[in-house]
Formats: sequence, structure tokens, C-alpha cells
Amino acid sequence: MVTTRNTRDDVVQAAGRLFAERGYHGTSMRDLGSELGLLGSSLYAHVSSKQDLLVDVVEEGARLFEASAQNALAVEGTPGDRFRALISGHVDVVIDNIDVARTFLNEARMLDHEHRSRVVAARDAYEGAFRTVIAQGVSEGYFREDIDPKTSSIFVLSVLNALERWYRPDGPLDRDALVDELSMFAASALS
Repeated sequence: MVTTRNTRDDVVQAAGRLFAERGYHGTSMRDLGSELGLLGSSLYAHVSSKQDLLVDVVEEGARLFEASAQNALAVEGTPGDRFRALISGHVDVVIDNIDVARTFLNEARMLDHEHRSRVVAARDAYEGAFRTVIAQGVSEGYFREDIDPKTSSIFVLSVLNALERWYRPDGPLDRDALVDELSMFAASALS
């Protein structure tokens, strides 16, 4: 009989999956232990608290979104090219990391004050990438001059953040078609 040892990464990944499915408050350490084939008390060999697991999952989400924004900002070309890259990067993060993205988007509010402040700062920086590209688009005539980059970025991110609730990989839109539709919809609202 071969037994596998769970690593901290295994525990964090399972926590992300359960937080995404059940929410932070709907997930107990006993649930997590069952998911991993461990007694709840055995989990404390890997983590000191459920809050620590939430911090790990949410901070991973923040890192993924930030990396996608940095990649998009580095795209050469027009503000429209960078805008599409921001949308594409967001779609990639959500589709490729659905549990982390759901937990980041829906459960970060459950973090203690210190950690929540860091995540809010990361979220604001991510939103700032959208504001920057939209402002560049206004400045260069790609978007209408009467739009507010801050309000517009919140609008676009609200649409993108809802993706985790309705998109299904086996649905009628593949990833490329989804990016096309979202980019066209968002750009037309700003043009």
C-alpha cells in the first residue's frame, strides 16, 4: 500500500477548492481534513489556522492578477492592444485558476484587517492598470474623451469578475471567442 504525504501546497490547493465551493465560513478544518484524507487536527502540522490558508489562497490570486496586468502593460502597440491584453489576462487567470480566482473575488473580505488591507492595495493596483490603459486610450483617441477612466475600469472589471459565476469551458464560447466577445463589448462601451 502506497501512501502519499500531503504537502502544504496540497493543503492550500484543497482549501482554495473548498473555499471556492462552500465559502470560507462554510468550510471547516474537518472538511479540509476529509478532502485530504487527514484528521482535522493533523492539518495543523501544515498550517497554524484556517485564516492562514485563506491568506495563502487570496494572496496567490492577487499575484496572478498582478502578473497578468504587468504582462498586458508591457504589450507594444495601441491602448486597444493593451486593453485587449488586460481582458485576455483576466480571462486566463479566472479560467486557469478558477478556485483561486473565486476565493480571491468572493472571500477576501473574510481576511483579518492586516491581510485585507494588503489585498485591497493589490486590487487597487490591478484596477489602476485598467485605469492607466483606458486613460491612454482616451488621450490617444481610441476611447471617447467624455469617459471617466476610474468608473470605466470598475465597469469593465465588474463584467470580468462575474465570469467565474457563469463561464463553462464546455459552453458555446471557447477561450478565444470569449476574449473576443468581452473585448468587443467593453471597447464598444468606451468608444
